[in-house]
Amino acid sequence: MSDLPASVLFTCDHNAVRSPMAEGIAKLFYRHRFYIQSAGVKNDLEIDGFCISVCAEMDVELSRHRSRSFDEMQDWGDDLGGFDLIVALSPASQRKALELTRYYHLDVEYWPIMDPTGLGETREEKLSRYRQSRDQIIDRMVARFGPPLDGDTL
Repeated sequence: MSDLPASVLFTCDHNAVRSPMAEGIAKLFYRHRFYIQSAGVKNDLEIDGFCISVCAEMDVELSRHRSRSFDEMQDWGDDLGGFDLIVALSPASQRKALELTRYYHLDVEYWPIMDPTGLGETREEKLSRYRQSRDQIIDRMVARFGPPLDGDTL
């Protein structure tokens, strides 16, 4: 845990599924050990209901999450240059993050997390796909930042 950044921005396409999951799980696992936010390349979708459901299974509350884009973050005063690490969870957000490195000194990591939207026919099949994405995020997060702080469970 000595290699923890001071601040992490999780990103995906719309800030409606993968990056909010990563933000919520990181806040549960690492509390205030580092500053954690999320954003999307675009802000054209609300938080996904299946995402809310699979995160609620592990006591991560996402129903109040409001999607935001990189541009909105800057408009609201969040200095992207203030983040130590951007974790891109989709190819489009990786491209956007790498574009930002032209203006800011940022470390960018790409975690190829499956996009569960549109997968599965039944509700249970859909939830299963979202759980897969959630679990991929957890595996990458623990590998990168270490196990959850004491008292937290997977």
